[in-house]
Amino acid sequence: MDDLKPRAANSSPLTPLTFLERAATVYGDCPSIIYNNTTYTWSHTHRRCLQLASSLSSNGFTRGNVVSVIAPNIPAMYELQFAVPMSGAVLNNINTRLDARTISVLLRHSESKLVFVDCLSRDLVLEAISLFPHNCPRPTLVLITDDDEAPESSSPSSLTVDFCCTYESMVEKGDPEFKWVQPLSEWDPMILNYTSGTTSSPKGVIHCHRGIFIITIESLIDWAVPKQPVYLWTLPIFHANGWSYPWGMAAVGGTNICLRKFDAATIYGMIKRHGVTHMCGAPVVLNMLTNSPNNEPLKNPVEILTAGAPPPAAVLFRTEALGFVVSHGYGLTETAGLVVSCAWKRKWNQLPANERARLKARQGVKIAGFTEIDVVDSKTGASVKRDGLSLGEIVLRGGCLMLGYLKDPVGTSKCLKDDGWFYTGDVGVMHPDGYLEIKDRSKDVIISGGENISSVEVEAVLYTNPAVNEAAVVARPDEFWGETPCAFVSLKEGLSQKPSEKDIIDFCREKMPHYMVPKTVVFKDELPKTSTGKIQKFVLREIAKSMGSSRVSRM
Repeated sequence: MDDLKPRAANSSPLTPLTFLERAATVYGDCPSIIYNNTTYTWSHTHRRCLQLASSLSSNGFTRGNVVSVIAPNIPAMYELQFAVPMSGAVLNNINTRLDARTISVLLRHSESKLVFVDCLSRDLVLEAISLFPHNCPRPTLVLITDDDEAPESSSPSSLTVDFCCTYESMVEKGDPEFKWVQPLSEWDPMILNYTSGTTSSPKGVIHCHRGIFIITIESLIDWAVPKQPVYLWTLPIFHANGWSYPWGMAAVGGTNICLRKFDAATIYGMIKRHGVTHMCGAPVVLNMLTNSPNNEPLKNPVEILTAGAPPPAAVLFRTEALGFVVSHGYGLTETAGLVVSCAWKRKWNQLPANERARLKARQGVKIAGFTEIDVVDSKTGASVKRDGLSLGEIVLRGGCLMLGYLKDPVGTSKCLKDDGWFYTGDVGVMHPDGYLEIKDRSKDVIISGGENISSVEVEAVLYTNPAVNEAAVVARPDEFWGETPCAFVSLKEGLSQKPSEKDIIDFCREKMPHYMVPKTVVFKDELPKTSTGKIQKFVLREIAKSMGSSRVSRM
């Protein structure tokens, strides 16, 4: 068999871009995108993406160039996930909620050649560009107009000042017969996503065509997504490319229900109007759905995939009681999607509801096509005991891991180590049945009197309090113990009697070891969050630090 070797016919580079052409053939007259009163079919979407890719290429934006987009979940945002890499360029999605200074840093760090800008982010991006040094090249700007959302004080002509053209004009000028630029190698860069916007060291994650192809197929298999689902875009596409589901929906001919913004009432309305079958979101979305006055039980089940932060078991229980079928996974920007999922066992269906929720709150096992996951001792690198108690750092290896961080060889080598593992910085335990459970980010572990306290475990107890809407626990300096848990809590609306700080502390003392009980409780109307629904613990840590050291003499 030694004479049988790879040939051109069996060595075509893997890329998820091929899913769009197939969708146009198989599902050509089926809806691809629905947004307000606009509906596109897969034939329309395929043609529009080819036209846009053609315009990009003819204007010199091609192989290796970075093209950025700042937009919410609107049709243009979906199309750009295909059109930009179809031109050969590298796609860079930027969070719409970043400030101008951070966006300026990211555009300069990526050396972005062109930026597609949603009309409501126009002033933000112009301010970001104004912060460029005088000798720094400025990217070309294209405006994505939306008649329903254009600022009332601006006419369409005034909106396009400082922009070379509009998104739709680029589409119209493009060639629908364009032969899209296929990767020379499946290892060619396709995606650039930033994990943070710090001005000191932005972390630009580079993914190749091969990695995105692998995670897209694996995500469909693991979640058991059927053909032609109706998918509601409650997860921002700019967050790790919507966990790979823009390409996944093309692979299965799904209908993408696009939303510029949403709340619980909007979600429930869309579910009824369009017969939504699938959606994704951080645990905060689940919490929003369960605490809404519109949260009547669903007529038909809706599959909802959650990740981004460990979901409290109490929130999972309430969500499933409404008729949502919750799947739980774990991934990072560096993995391009979810690579660990709580694979459900049929025998668990016989357990009480609260026990099912507890099991489902665990992150789970590697997806079928991923290579390996483990929890290791940070000092020795050895696997920790599979006892559900021994803490260690979560490490990963698999085909959808990033190529590395842009312009950061030191940062790349620190997490992609020579021992063949990717070190996540997340702290977890491995249960006897082989299921992983995240306990914290390494920086979120509270060390009090030499004891390691998982903020996630304390939060899980707080969420069982019927008065608590949201909860987050961080470390507060303490003169005696070094650190003690400080809980930030928002309460549900319409309570006849609001609990006091003592009430919350007493509630916790009945349900956990005393050393883990919050020693400080701060009530807030709403906890600070990122655009993807993660609670911003770094903000809360600063607040706790500004409160000064506590003086807890006993636990």
